Amino acid sequence: MERIHATCVLIKGKGVLLRGKPGSGKSDLALRLMDDGAGLVADDYTELSTQDGILYANAPTAIEGLLEVRGVGILRVGCVPRAPVTAIFDLVPLAEIERLPGAQTESIEGIDIPSFRLHGFDASAPAKVRMTLKALKENLFQST
Repeated sequence: MERIHATCVLIKGKGVLLRGKPGSGKSDLALRLMDDGAGLVADDYTELSTQDGILYANAPTAIEGLLEVRGVGILRVGCVPRAPVTAIFDLVPLAEIERLPGAQTESIEGIDIPSFRLHGFDASAPAKVRMTLKALKENLFQST
């Protein structure tokens, strides 16, 4: 089992890892996704494990069901016990995002996961996450 600095949410059965430096918007983006129906898996630290060729995420026991809401505090919000990781979103400054990036994957514990870069505080960030999941499911990516 590997523990990483990331937040994870579950959207329609698909686990989404949100990675980034402190203050990059991981918890904020998770909160906005949860406001639209996503379930929290883990906030700030996520444990990863594999089973039958699938990468799974869950919360460390000590922080299970807790979400940091900046300016408010740490809230008990409940959580989804485990999620299959479908995509990784690295939250970076706006200047570091390519307009039309090529397909990217990252191998974690021997499993290739599609990865993307977003500015976590963009108003459209939750919609971009949801649209990306739809594009992955329906193979909607157009090569440039």
